[in-house]
Amino acid sequence: MGEIHTADWEGALARARAHAPFLARALDRQPELAGLLASGDGEAALGWARAQGAHPDTEVALRRERLALAAALAVGDLAGAFPLAQVVAELTAFADRALDRAIRTAIAERTGEDSADGFIALALGKQGAGELNYSSDIDPIFLYDRERLPRRSSDDPGEAAQRYARRIVSLLSGNTDEGYALRVDLRLRPASEISPLCVPVGAALAHYQGQALAWERAAFTRARAAAGDVAAGEAFLANIRPFVWRSQLDFGAVEEIRALTQRIRDSHAGPVVPGPHFDVKRGRGGIREIEFYAQTHQLIHGGRDLGLRVRGTRAALDALAAAGWIAPDAATTLGETYDRLRAVEHRLQMVHDRQTHALPEGAALDNVAQLDGLADGGALVAQLTELTGRSARIYEQLIGACAAAPAPAAQASDLAQELAALGFEEPETLAERIEGWRDGRHAAIRSPQAVAAWDRLAPALIRAMAASDDPMRAVTRWERILERVPTAITTFRLLDARPDLTQRLVAALTLAPVLSDELARKPELLDTLIDRGALELPGDRAAIMARMRGAAVRDDYEALLDAIRVITGEIRFALGIQLIEGLADPLDIARALSRTAEAALTLAADATAQEFASKHGRIAGSELLILGLGRLGGGALTHASDLDIVYLFTGDFAGQSDGPRPLGGTVYFNRLASRVSAALSVPTAQGALYEVDTRLRPQGNQGPLAVSCEAFGKYQREAAWTWEHMALTRARVLYGSAEARAELEGVLAEVLRAPRDKAMLRDAVLSMRAEMARHKQPGGPIDAKLMRGGLVDCEFLVHYLQLKGETASGAPLAEAQLAALDPDLAVALGGLAAAGLLPADLAGPHALMSRMLVAGRLLAPDGREPPPSGARALARACGYDHYGALLDAFGAARHSVAQAWKQILGTDILESEQETD
Repeated sequence: MGEIHTADWEGALARARAHAPFLARALDRQPELAGLLASGDGEAALGWARAQGAHPDTEVALRRERLALAAALAVGDLAGAFPLAQVVAELTAFADRALDRAIRTAIAERTGEDSADGFIALALGKQGAGELNYSSDIDPIFLYDRERLPRRSSDDPGEAAQRYARRIVSLLSGNTDEGYALRVDLRLRPASEISPLCVPVGAALAHYQGQALAWERAAFTRARAAAGDVAAGEAFLANIRPFVWRSQLDFGAVEEIRALTQRIRDSHAGPVVPGPHFDVKRGRGGIREIEFYAQTHQLIHGGRDLGLRVRGTRAALDALAAAGWIAPDAATTLGETYDRLRAVEHRLQMVHDRQTHALPEGAALDNVAQLDGLADGGALVAQLTELTGRSARIYEQLIGACAAAPAPAAQASDLAQELAALGFEEPETLAERIEGWRDGRHAAIRSPQAVAAWDRLAPALIRAMAASDDPMRAVTRWERILERVPTAITTFRLLDARPDLTQRLVAALTLAPVLSDELARKPELLDTLIDRGALELPGDRAAIMARMRGAAVRDDYEALLDAIRVITGEIRFALGIQLIEGLADPLDIARALSRTAEAALTLAADATAQEFASKHGRIAGSELLILGLGRLGGGALTHASDLDIVYLFTGDFAGQSDGPRPLGGTVYFNRLASRVSAALSVPTAQGALYEVDTRLRPQGNQGPLAVSCEAFGKYQREAAWTWEHMALTRARVLYGSAEARAELEGVLAEVLRAPRDKAMLRDAVLSMRAEMARHKQPGGPIDAKLMRGGLVDCEFLVHYLQLKGETASGAPLAEAQLAALDPDLAVALGGLAAAGLLPADLAGPHALMSRMLVAGRLLAPDGREPPPSGARALARACGYDHYGALLDAFGAARHSVAQAWKQILGTDILESEQETD
């Protein structure tokens, strides 16, 4: 159990009177408060202090309340009764109340209205963070809405706003017989050197969306709508959120904070280590550096990790540690140091109520230490030396030990020697090529900042390329990225800050052209790999949909479509990295790719239907359904899969919509289906999403895009070909209400379980497979899909038995055997084996070849022989130690399928393949 501390009110009052003249005077002026504190009733003392704000005169009320709170909180703090968090929260709450009252008073004095509509006070700095200290000033930004600001009819809105701002500052900061309430600093407002004290909302938005400086981003991590028109203030902060919290990981924040730290340290003339004149706020390892440490990590990761968007420094450190972005030990050390430095800062300010942060010298230093309860100044200095030393070391690990300049780039001759030592062929030629990257020919490395970032990254990246299985392939594909992207400074900084990502980048460059091409189009995809859980499989469909919604920068249709593309791209890229590194089973990756596509489809269809209904209304009793087929229906996509879907609708095709521009049922749902396809396939500012294939609908490309469920059932019963029924064996309803899904599933079950002529079915299956073999040859020796005995043959076998619908004895499949009809081929194989229709050992060959297909789409496109590094990665992904073992297993799997084919359909497909060859 922890040690229990008893509040020492008597000792606190004695120290306050002996060592803090300001507190001694405050207690003498407020004997009733002093009595409450002497009795140890801290809460009653705080209540008495707050009550001083009830005076009808605003200036008097605020000054009396501030004096009473300062005394009550100081003594409670010294007594150990009020923890730091309570002290700063009380001081911040008073500042919020005082600011709001001053705003309302200023407006009421001019207009007679008790209103703050249209006048916004944003709190920044310690007030925004809820961390005000005893003598802190406040750093508000005043904004106004020209249309809503209360004013006299003869007043111009801008002039009225400036008049209110000047009066607010006077009400809070002016020195009267009662003292002052709060010091106000308005220099954090946009373009403060030229802007008015109160800035129009529109001008402020324009500033933050296009002209703001780097330090303003850090300041706004602590911003809060504190007073006045709070709702309008919150709306403003929501509008500038993309400026503060960038969707890309922002390792440029490290550069910005590094430069700012250097400027502060260069301009700060005080001692570097604690002692007389040491500044506990600005000094090395002090309050500001701990705040910068937290804010820098928040700026880097907070655009993607919403849990980091907290305002307080301790809260930020705790959130960063909980999310795994900083070490728990670092968070604890910095947090404890921060609290202690804040407490010392308070002691310094309690003495004379001055906004000071520097340790005094001589007897004055002893006095501060004794106010704190220590023996003398030496004890305080020793304590601070240890604390700030630890925090400074942690901070300097982040910023690079006071911003040492990067080493100058190597000359081509030096680089050639390094490349030769690393084993590159033709090192002189390669050195000239690499040097050419930074001569301005590529936009990605043109600015001085980009060149500096590249120079820091280049040695590590080149070493990683040299260590790869195909160094020149990595160089060439990296060069292709540099040629395509307009800027890469963020990518350079990310790789420099996280060397582990460099290895993953090189793996993508050497092993998977699909991934390197994606990186060339969107370098920010590399950001995803630093996220928590990026190398874990994504959650269920609902979790993926929530992530997509959360990524929308605005609440509108276009923003949602962009967000769907962003998150889908991130998930697909992360799954690709997992696959080539052997971090997840390709079968699990296939299911994750399918869940992602289903989430994208559901969100896009919902949003499109709502957008469409705003113009055309809805049709009562009717709704859109989307049927997934192929690998989407089976719930196992690859990185190369398109989406095979069929659009259907329920209800009467003759119905009419109820909107401003009504449409008949068939036209309505065909147009809606076309819009959904566009939402899924047409490129937006965030690129393309999926290829959508609707050719499996009734009558293919000759038929309407969407048909009624009734017409669909009629077509399938009366006019569909056998291949269309085979396609339906992998059909799964992906979109629609539960009632509509049930209706369509009933149609599917009726079609699939209908009796068929067994001889005609067999002949049709054999004919279709032979035709496919003639026209779709395998792309290479490891084409697990098209090689005879491969996945297509396995699928044809399953679909034949599903449509045949009989047990080995000729009886119809019973209800307990309906797993055999599942659209997931793995489940169907198990069900057919359980019914005695397939060998039980066919599941293994199917799983192996499915893994080969999923992994091969990245590592061996079209079934071609991969390079050695790709072959090793492919074998690893499929669970084998080396490529030769994988080939042996693939051959055995094909023979197993061929044996089952011969047993069930009576032909030898491997012999026919040899004859074709």
